[in-house]
Amino acid sequence: MAVDFAAGCLGGCAGVLVGHPFDTIKVRLQTQDSSNKMYRGTLHCLSTIVKQESFQGLYKGMSSPMVGLAAINAIVFGVYGNIMKISSSPKSLQSQFLAGSAAGLIQSFVTSPMELAKTRMQLQGQDARQIRAPFWQRNRITYKNPLDCLVKAFKSEGFRGIYRGLGSTILRDAPGFGVYFASHEYLIKLVSDPKSVPSTVTVLYAGGLAGVLSWIVIYPVDVIKSRLQADGMDGNEKKYKNFWDCITKSYKMEGLRVFTKGFNSTIIRAFPTNAATFTVVTWVIMMFNNPANKELDVRNPNNVLLLDQEVHTLTC
Repeated sequence: MAVDFAAGCLGGCAGVLVGHPFDTIKVRLQTQDSSNKMYRGTLHCLSTIVKQESFQGLYKGMSSPMVGLAAINAIVFGVYGNIMKISSSPKSLQSQFLAGSAAGLIQSFVTSPMELAKTRMQLQGQDARQIRAPFWQRNRITYKNPLDCLVKAFKSEGFRGIYRGLGSTILRDAPGFGVYFASHEYLIKLVSDPKSVPSTVTVLYAGGLAGVLSWIVIYPVDVIKSRLQADGMDGNEKKYKNFWDCITKSYKMEGLRVFTKGFNSTIIRAFPTNAATFTVVTWVIMMFNNPANKELDVRNPNNVLLLDQEVHTLTC
């Protein structure tokens, strides 16, 4: 169990390193003002950030998912594994979906404040650059680190401010993790021999496709979550009263396309992030386990440690 947990943490960290730049792009595209756009699309956003803020700009807020990764891994796979152990039909897709949904629901209470800090740190500094502010204003940093961000959010918005976007995080992660775990198992069964352990390549492709499927299902909710968590930062007046108000106002201003903002960067991130996560997980487990174990048994839920916290939280 200790090896599995360590593998999950290291694999998750590898996934964050690979995928965080695209998460930064996603968040900026999701939250930008439609009446005064800074970015025309994924590639333009990428080039603008690198040009104005260097490559470091792509990794803003990365420490937040790194710090919370261990806790979230423990919650997600602890809940999922224990539910599957007591399930009367652990191999059924329904059981896997429900176990994944329960894990997603519970971890949301840890993920929500962590993602609020990540989102606000990813966004800080871009407005000053947009209006070509003086050099000393361009380098003004509102939040020094995730903890500083949460402390300032608490001082200005109270306890509810730290958990702004919790409802949308639950609505995203409960079904999202359910779809992820169920589709991952289904895809592995679809392409592999049930009498043998799936190959690493099979695991990689199944994980990547499962991540894409889960994002397709929950992506519109992720857009609303990002907007709610970015709303009111820097002490500005809030635009949205709640989840439904954000949906209504966003739709009226930008139409249905608003719910797919940043989707391209999310899909682009999917496979490399998942590949990095699985490669490290497999390598760590094989290194510490019996050398005779040539493949990773992904049918054991404790070995399926796939967490890309950037984000999304989902490995994708």
